[in-house]
Amino acid sequence: MYPEECSRAICYALGYSRQAYYKHLKIEAGEALEHVIIIKMVKEIRKDMPRIGGRKLFHLLNAQLMAHSIEIGRDKFFSILDTFGLLVRIRKKRKPITTNSNHPFYKYPNLIKQMEILRPNQLWVSDITYISLIHKFCYLSLITDAYSHKIVGYCLWMNLKRDGTIKALKMATDSLAKKDRSNLIHHSDRGLQYCSKDYIDLLTIDSIGISMTENGDPYENAIAERVNGILKGEFALGQSYKGLEQANEAVIKGINTYNSMRPHASCDYLTPDEAHKISGKLKSKWKKDEIKPV
Repeated sequence: MYPEECSRAICYALGYSRQAYYKHLKIEAGEALEHVIIIKMVKEIRKDMPRIGGRKLFHLLNAQLMAHSIEIGRDKFFSILDTFGLLVRIRKKRKPITTNSNHPFYKYPNLIKQMEILRPNQLWVSDITYISLIHKFCYLSLITDAYSHKIVGYCLWMNLKRDGTIKALKMATDSLAKKDRSNLIHHSDRGLQYCSKDYIDLLTIDSIGISMTENGDPYENAIAERVNGILKGEFALGQSYKGLEQANEAVIKGINTYNSMRPHASCDYLTPDEAHKISGKLKSKWKKDEIKPV
């Protein structure tokens, strides 16, 4: 059968006029091209953020999609990701214990209950998470600004001694102006590292308020736990590394990308670096005019 006769037969079988049939083919070809463009954009972002979720991808790509005259809703975007096997699946792994609160050091009260966070360097939250190496673990100490979600201090260390947490704290305070230190609260769990004399002395010298979780409830340090999950889930820090050097390179790259590129829904879809430069309520449901330059 000749192509012309074939197209007539297809139109007849589908109940289309020939004009409608060719229009349908044109639309399908256009959609296929759009899908190719979208997948290429997604893979470019995933080079730096391997496991970033669909909502963040949709937000990051919005301007680029408009530049290509691609109009697509979030549900359709998710459907395309699913079709091409690009939806992020949740992975669960066994993890070591990083907090030991069974020690004789003084445990400080929780100072941040009902606190409204309205500016950067008002509250820092600290936590330790593990990074897998072949046959063992190393430990990443993080200090995160509760307002902007920016990681302001970090250190990857081979063990759970206080050295790693102290180095992360020094990195954070070195970047902080003296005038901001007396108005800052440091919040952590009641682990030995954060209650040790050396760590407490560093906070006291800089007049930084000290706050700790009560009753060992991990949900009291939810921001820190969330950042840990993002780094492992979206930046591939949940995988195993050959050694400390390789893991440290991945940590540095991941944190720099997280701070400068990853938008936060809770921060009006600003990146941590962007949110760290302003003050005011930050959630999307709040008005833009409430956000002011710092």
